[in-house]
Amino acid sequence: MRGNGSGGVSRRRFIVGTGSILGAVTLSARVSAAQAAATPAAAVIDNGAHVPVLVIGTGYGGSVAALRLAQAGVNVQMVEMGMAWDTPGSDGKIFCNTTSPDNRSYWLRTKTKQPLSNFFGIPIDKSIPRYTGILDAEDFSGITVYQGRGVGGGSLVNGGMAVTPKRENFGAILPSVNADEMYNTYYPRANAGLGVGMIDPAWFDTTDCYQYARVGRKQAQRSGFPFVFVPDVYDWDYMKQEAAGTATKSALAGEILYGNNYGKKSLQKTYIAQIKATGKVTISPLHKVTSVSPASGGGYTVLIDQINTNGDTTVTKTVTADKVFFAAGSVGTSKLLTKLKATGALPNLNSEIGKGWGDNGNVMCGRANHIWDPTGSLQATIPCGGIDNWAAGGAFAEVAPLPTGIETFASFYLSITKNPNRGTFTWNAGANRVDLDWQTAWKQPSIDMAKTIFDKINAKEGTIYRTDLFGVYKIWNDTLTYHPLGGAVLNKATDNYGRLHGYSGLYVIDGALIPGNTSVNPFVTITALAERNIEKIIATDL
Repeated sequence: MRGNGSGGVSRRRFIVGTGSILGAVTLSARVSAAQAAATPAAAVIDNGAHVPVLVIGTGYGGSVAALRLAQAGVNVQMVEMGMAWDTPGSDGKIFCNTTSPDNRSYWLRTKTKQPLSNFFGIPIDKSIPRYTGILDAEDFSGITVYQGRGVGGGSLVNGGMAVTPKRENFGAILPSVNADEMYNTYYPRANAGLGVGMIDPAWFDTTDCYQYARVGRKQAQRSGFPFVFVPDVYDWDYMKQEAAGTATKSALAGEILYGNNYGKKSLQKTYIAQIKATGKVTISPLHKVTSVSPASGGGYTVLIDQINTNGDTTVTKTVTADKVFFAAGSVGTSKLLTKLKATGALPNLNSEIGKGWGDNGNVMCGRANHIWDPTGSLQATIPCGGIDNWAAGGAFAEVAPLPTGIETFASFYLSITKNPNRGTFTWNAGANRVDLDWQTAWKQPSIDMAKTIFDKINAKEGTIYRTDLFGVYKIWNDTLTYHPLGGAVLNKATDNYGRLHGYSGLYVIDGALIPGNTSVNPFVTITALAERNIEKIIATDL
């Protein structure tokens, strides 16, 4: 389950398999038996277990909570809907490549759903075997939400852009949180825990793999926009070795959308590695929580479906937990709480449950450059810079890679915008599911804000928008988000530290707390807020 908004998208990355139509691609359906097993049976939570703390999800918020609780001496059980992603497949690698998606790529789909769906107007999505793959493209009315599935949540599939919002924007992001505490204590703690670093500007200026970003910088600056380098969680020394040919290629081999095998410091290499070292945390992959309700003897009764790699339930477990942390990502947490309130499992949750959901203003576009502005056939999949027009136009645009392996003369962007529209999760009793009230038309403010950057660049450069990347004659991808946020908003659905109103011992500690927008990529803010909240909870509730 996803801790970013994402999972990130990261949830949230936009690198695409355009190479799949430009050269022969073999779809591999094979995965080793060891990978399919995902985890030893002895390591998973037992039916009938009674645990001090259950954490639902292994993304950013859940990982922070589990680590700090374990360091405080508390035994913790973490449950994760996705796989462990710790065993290589038949190709010797844990994750498949972006340009040749196989069964490891998507969560329980039989066809890929790439955010860039067309190239030269030709559809590029491919049939794949149904499997509990790493990227969930979850469809709601009017929008598809990309989320990571596996131990590490959204950190597995995002581009690692680890951005701390500008201080002057923070009041609009989390108005009830003390900014001094966040910027003096919790943002630094999060950045240290995540292993955040910055690209070497001198290397950036000379390496072939960032030619696309240099073109983006030049064109932004010529139109009067600041280009800013953005911190990231990639191992930049490793990427230099990739470029030098002394290390196995990862970011320079098109890996990102469906996982990165070597260079990226996902949660598996940071917080989760520390979690495992404590010896006080058990992680159960392929376990999906379906219900949480008060137990007669105190604490909470939690129903958990253990699933196989086809998505089928193999056993349903009943567990008792003294405290439960909801960290299934903005969508997962919001859907579960909305269902539990509506169906009577947790009827005392307040009326703010399900409200305040936003897409971080995500829209995508591409531009066609002149032949004297090639963007390079080799493109690192890790974005390292963006165009900042937030104050004047309400938009920040990642200069994103388009790693097709050929020269495209195209510039590609994922914009984050100050879109004010918010959706609401509701229970659909007739269909036995949670729906999201969202309309594609609500993306129009995002398009208008992104156009404050790209209309000006096109006018200055004498260039045009690409119309062949998201369909036929379609300029904007306005039907997705990599950055889901909100649905159980801090100081509304919860108190100011994530304690759910109506129930002692239930907490939200992920991107569901953040009301819809962070002005930048959200996972550092999700991590920092979790660090703040868990510190308070440990001090006062345990």
